[in-house]
Amino acid sequence: MSVVAPYPDHDYMCKETNVLPVEQQLKAALEYIADLERENNRLKSLQFTVNRFTNDPDMMAFYTGFQSYELFYSTFLCLEPTCSRLITWSQLQKQKPGDTHEMRDVIKNETLCPIDQFFLFLCRCKCGLFEKDLAVRFNISVSTVSRIIITWVNYLYHILGAQSIWPTREQINQSMPDCFKESYPNTRVILNCTELKCQTPSSVYLNSQRYSHYKSHTTFKGLIGITPSGAVSFVSQLYSGSISDVDITAQCGIITLIESNDDVMADKGFTIHDLLSKKGATLNIPPFFTENCSEFTKKQVQTQSIASVRIHVERAIRRVNDFHIFDSVVPLRFAGTLNQIWTVCALLTNFRGPLF
Repeated sequence: MSVVAPYPDHDYMCKETNVLPVEQQLKAALEYIADLERENNRLKSLQFTVNRFTNDPDMMAFYTGFQSYELFYSTFLCLEPTCSRLITWSQLQKQKPGDTHEMRDVIKNETLCPIDQFFLFLCRCKCGLFEKDLAVRFNISVSTVSRIIITWVNYLYHILGAQSIWPTREQINQSMPDCFKESYPNTRVILNCTELKCQTPSSVYLNSQRYSHYKSHTTFKGLIGITPSGAVSFVSQLYSGSISDVDITAQCGIITLIESNDDVMADKGFTIHDLLSKKGATLNIPPFFTENCSEFTKKQVQTQSIASVRIHVERAIRRVNDFHIFDSVVPLRFAGTLNQIWTVCALLTNFRGPLF
C-alpha cells in the first residue's frame, strides 16, 4: 500500500527522475557560462565607449579628431597622472571657504572610467552631440554628462594652456614649407579671426557690444595665430563680436611675441602696420585696389602671391571649425565655459599632425 504525502509540495523524500549525471551537469553548466560570456562580450562591443573604435581610425577621427586610437591613447597616457586626481566642478562649488580636508577621488567613483570621460568630452566638442544624446549613448544621467564636460574642459584648459606653443625663429625656419620659403621666408605667424554665434542677450547694451555686422548676429570673436606649417601657435581669449581686427590684435597680447625682422601675414582687415613697426616687423596683407590700372595689375599679382600661400593656412583654420560644437548658436548659459572650450578645441587641432 502506497502512502500519500500530506503536503506534496514538501515531499522531499520523493526521488527525482531523469536526473543527469554530475559530469553532464557540469559540462552543461560550463557551456552555458561560455555562452553567457560570449553574449556579454558581444554586448560590451556594442557599448558606446572608446574601446568600440580601437580598430577603426575613420570613426576615431570622426568622434574625437584624433587620426588613430594609438594617438588618442598616447595623449591620454600623458594626462593620466593628473586626471586621476580630478575634482569635479560641482565639488569645487560645494567646498566651504577654509575647508582644507582632502576631497574624495571623484574619477574612481564616476560611472565612466577616465579614458571614456575624455572620449565623451571629445564627442561633445568634435561632433557637437547634445548632452541628452550623450547621456543615452553612455547610459548615464544628463547631469553626469554636464559635470564631466565642465570638469574636463577646465582641466584641459589648464593642462594644454600651460604648454608653450609659440615656436622660436629657428623652429619656424626648420618647418617652413617651400611655398613660403620662395616668397615670404621671414613669415613668423599668420593671423585670422573667427566668430562664434551666441544667443542674443536681453540687455540692449550687451546686444550692441556683441553684434557683428559681418555675421549679422551677436557673436564672440577670437584671434588665432598659425605658423607657416599650419600649427596653431597662438589662441586669444574671446572678445565681444563688435571688436575690430585691429583692436583685438592690440589687446590679445600677440604683439609682445613678435620680434624684429619678423613678417606677419593677415587679411585686409588687419591694418596693424603701426603696431608691427614698433617691433621692427613687417605686415603682409592683400593690397587695396585703386582706380589706377597699372597699379591694379601690380597689386593683383601681389594678391595672388599672398593667396597662394594663405590657402594652406585656410586648411588649418578649417580644422578649428571642424569642431561642430560651434555650429549652433551658443546659449548664454555656456558663456562661463565658452572661452575654455574655444581654447581647448583650437589647441587640439595640433594633434592632427602637419598639413604638409
